[in-house]
Amino acid sequence: MSAKIDSIIEELKTLTLLEAAELVKAIEETFGVSAAAPVGGVVVAAAGGGAAVEEVEEKTSFDLVLDEVPADKKIAVLKIVREITGLGLKDAKDLVESAPKTVKEGMPKADAEAAKKQIEEAGGKVSIK
Repeated sequence: MSAKIDSIIEELKTLTLLEAAELVKAIEETFGVSAAAPVGGVVVAAAGGGAAVEEVEEKTSFDLVLDEVPADKKIAVLKIVREITGLGLKDAKDLVESAPKTVKEGMPKADAEAAKKQIEEAGGKVSIK
């Protein structure tokens, strides 16, 4: 880096947290930009003593796990599992009979919740991980 940038960085290290917040606000107003973190990203912010604090990334994909299927509800659950996964009859039957088993991986939260509701209405027990 250039000497100018190095001197600016050294000056920034001496700011208090309140002064740094004021600086960010002034830069946003002066240049018409936003210092907001992108949605879903991991943000690392420097704290007073140079320690780093990480923000936890929000989970965006979920696994639908079939925990249990009562014997008298197996056919109804089997139909829903076929609908969700697109599996053939034999593969879906094997999946349902081998519970607890992951039905589908990497689902968006809304889809996982909807599938969980369908399976539970059919009589199966499901969890989202």
